[in-house]
Amino acid sequence: MVLGRLTHYAFDAVLISVCLAGVRRSTGLTPSVKTEQFSEAATAKKWIDNYLWVGECVMDQSIAIMASTSYFERKR
Repeated sequence: MVLGRLTHYAFDAVLISVCLAGVRRSTGLTPSVKTEQFSEAATAKKWIDNYLWVGECVMDQSIAIMASTSYFERKR
């Protein structure tokens, strides 16, 4: 029961990170991570940067998989 709930929260966190990566790619907007906003600046900034990096990686892999299938096509 606890493992299922933890998995669900982790999946939701990755989805949010992917959404933030999509916003960054399409608009250039990114969450502001300023060191003066955190009491433990180095650790918090590192965690946030890693969290956003996961979203970028998942988005890159998803795009690569979608581009290799016939279910999606590029329209420019």
